Amino acid sequence: MSKLVTVTGAEGFIGSHLVETLVKSGSKVRAMVLYNSFNSWGWLDQLAPEVLEQVEVVLGDVRDPVSVREIMRGADVVYHLAALIAIPYSYQAPHSYVQTNVIGTLNVLEAARDLGTPRIVHTSTSEVYGTARQIPISETHPLQAQSPYAASKVGADKLAESYHLSFGLPVVTLRPFNTYGPRQSARAVIPTIISQIAAKNPVIKVGSLLPTRDFNFVSDTAESFLAVGEAAAEQVVGRTLNTGTGTEISVGELINTIADVMGRKVEVEQEAQRQRPDASEVMRLISDSSELRRLTGWAPKHPLASGLEQTSEWFLNPRNLAHYRTNMYTV
Repeated sequence: MSKLVTVTGAEGFIGSHLVETLVKSGSKVRAMVLYNSFNSWGWLDQLAPEVLEQVEVVLGDVRDPVSVREIMRGADVVYHLAALIAIPYSYQAPHSYVQTNVIGTLNVLEAARDLGTPRIVHTSTSEVYGTARQIPISETHPLQAQSPYAASKVGADKLAESYHLSFGLPVVTLRPFNTYGPRQSARAVIPTIISQIAAKNPVIKVGSLLPTRDFNFVSDTAESFLAVGEAAAEQVVGRTLNTGTGTEISVGELINTIADVMGRKVEVEQEAQRQRPDASEVMRLISDSSELRRLTGWAPKHPLASGLEQTSEWFLNPRNLAHYRTNMYTV
């Protein structure tokens, strides 16, 4: 029989791609979408009809323990992706990050404990490492919260760890490095660059050119979720596992690479509002994903150039580009 899986944050960028991957794998998918009066399902609205008809979409709120428990009832695996993720907005609204990322995760863990959920895949972020002290970054790297967002995710990660150690909860924490691809918000650097080029803006506006990142194409990230969700318990339960490519590129180099892929010449302007406070900026991230590869056999399939080609093609479609305000800064 097909597994019933629940995905929180299913309407988001990675969540919507994970839903597609799960449907293709043969799973029955129950997708939790943040309640809104517009009856919008976020990026799930863009999925192919034959995919979406296989998905049970339920409106709810991860901050509400009752709706969390109901969305998780009967699930064989819960993929917990619901979170506030924009780092700049976490400077403005830190309480909301604690409520969603920490309390929301607590609600998922408590529901899993009460319901006896067989597997919980909790989503972390490479931002919890802060600027790399050693390269590449393994799971034993110290945690350094350089933004309120990162602090909220450290709190959520430690709750997940504590529930495994305290109650034997079958949770695995997946820690993706920077994911990119179609449907990503322009608050992230790759869609910021690509959407401005696609809109033929005369000047491409960005923040700092110096930070380096390890970019993983979204379908590869989705496959890593599936890998830890389906792996034998003794392989992954109780572990934190990085998912990334093991390569890095600076923002400045990235702009040139994207311009080459899209066949455009660009002029670049750095804007102060797009830059983090100096001590809050994470300058270098590069993943050591050897444990994930060893335990599950997962490996990324898309080199950066290939992923950027697919992403830019999606943004060059006028119907897709219309979702973005390319003439203003997206927090």
